[in-house]
Amino acid sequence: MNYRPDIDSLRALAVIPVVFYHAGFSLFAGGYIGVDVFFVISGFLITELLLKSSEENSFCYVSFLSRRLKRILPAFLFVSFLRSNKFFDKLKRRKQ
Repeated sequence: MNYRPDIDSLRALAVIPVVFYHAGFSLFAGGYIGVDVFFVISGFLITELLLKSSEENSFCYVSFLSRRLKRILPAFLFVSFLRSNKFFDKLKRRKQ
């Protein structure tokens, strides 16, 4: 699958309302719409990838899951670390 800058741009645009919503801008009270758009675009890309590999008879479920995990797991672990109580306790102690 070739890189699609047009779709990458759409995903970036979908993230903007979410960021503004979490920043507290009242104009973007529907920031969740950006999440929906992001997931629709991501679903389109994954479906395109699956269809192409299926047509070429090169689809491997384990390989597919492995690529998803390699992409998602680092961000998940980082966010999990940031959300852990130990991390926030250390920050609170430094501010006092």
